[in-house]
Amino acid sequence: MTPFAIAGLQLSIHADRPNLDSIRGKIDLLMHLYPWVQMVVVSELATYGPLTNHAVTLPGPPETAYQEIAARHRIWLLPGSMFERLGSTIYNTAPVINPDGEVIARHRKMFPFLPYEAGVEGGTEFVVFDVPEVGRFGLSICYDMWFPETSRTLAVMGAEVILHPTLTGTIDREVETMIARATAACNQCFVIDINGCADGGNGRSVFVGPVGDLLYEAGTGEEMIPIEIDLDRVRRTREVGLRGLGQPLKSFRDRKVDFTIYDRSKANLAYLDTLGPLVKATRGSRAGIAAQKAPPAASPPPAPRQDVQ
Repeated sequence: MTPFAIAGLQLSIHADRPNLDSIRGKIDLLMHLYPWVQMVVVSELATYGPLTNHAVTLPGPPETAYQEIAARHRIWLLPGSMFERLGSTIYNTAPVINPDGEVIARHRKMFPFLPYEAGVEGGTEFVVFDVPEVGRFGLSICYDMWFPETSRTLAVMGAEVILHPTLTGTIDREVETMIARATAACNQCFVIDINGCADGGNGRSVFVGPVGDLLYEAGTGEEMIPIEIDLDRVRRTREVGLRGLGQPLKSFRDRKVDFTIYDRSKANLAYLDTLGPLVKATRGSRAGIAAQKAPPAASPPPAPRQDVQ
């Protein structure tokens, strides 16, 4: 058995003011109540909310504050993400901080939620990191998980746990929880999917095991979610198959096919080109309310009847 204690913090996030002090207080309370927790994961864009005008330079003061929190409690800390400003470019970036308070990695969200996350550039680098004597962890942010190639790449890089901070306040949250379960099963790994509340999402954070089993699903309000996982479950499932059945990572390794759709020089993308531009729907568009047409001109009233004598 290789136990590791992870706590998700599903917190009320505000877009009109910084949330750092509130997050700090919640982590302090969490560690007072559950001192056995070894890693804390917070939701996407938790520190400043979902507005790009709060973009910061990294490293910078908020990241430094989280480093102090991690070092003081001797925990691994993934404090969600922040909009990062690099010159004229904005990324959605999640730092990873070790128990010594060191930033060991930063993951830039690969798939901004376009067209809604307009003005945000996608990252291009996959991030995995090792917790000594425990296992390998990979990072994914929100919409990244809708593209199974991202999770499969992390698994092929050896990730046994995918940490997935998200900000989902939309009516597709149920779909996203199903994707989290499917991702765990297809890649035979744990998925820790942490959403926020209020301006930071509609909750329902999930912890999923390596056979797609739902370990816990939160409600829609604030919650502390401390759970001990066993990474030997991942190793056993990858060795003998999901419930003794399919072994998808081995089959992927031994595949006979190369997926040319990922090679832009060889792929036939003609169908995708028929889908139109990636833009937000507006009223009157095919995805919005049907355009209103001018009412037809009124017909003239019938002429009075004249009887012939």
